[in-house]
Amino acid sequence: MLLVHCPWCGPRNETEFHYGGQAHVPYPADPHALDDAQWAEYVFYRDNPEGPFAERWMHGAGCRRWFNAVRDTLTYRILATYLPPRASEPTRPSGGTR
Repeated sequence: MLLVHCPWCGPRNETEFHYGGQAHVPYPADPHALDDAQWAEYVFYRDNPEGPFAERWMHGAGCRRWFNAVRDTLTYRILATYLPPRASEPTRPSGGTR
């Protein structure tokens, strides 16, 4: 059993959570200016590194809040969890290159 540390609820079983994809993927500044290939790149293409990777998770069976986690993709071990930055704060690059 994998324990995931929810920043609000504490450690919980992984079955209570839903994976939300790569963290820190910025929304396009002008989405209407993107052509189909650029839009597809934004929607479908994500990094797939070996090692630490920043991801979004949601505590679906608990507080239902989103948070970020750094997970080692080789061992599946969660190295850290933290609150997502507010819209006015810069994102911190951690795990992945996008």
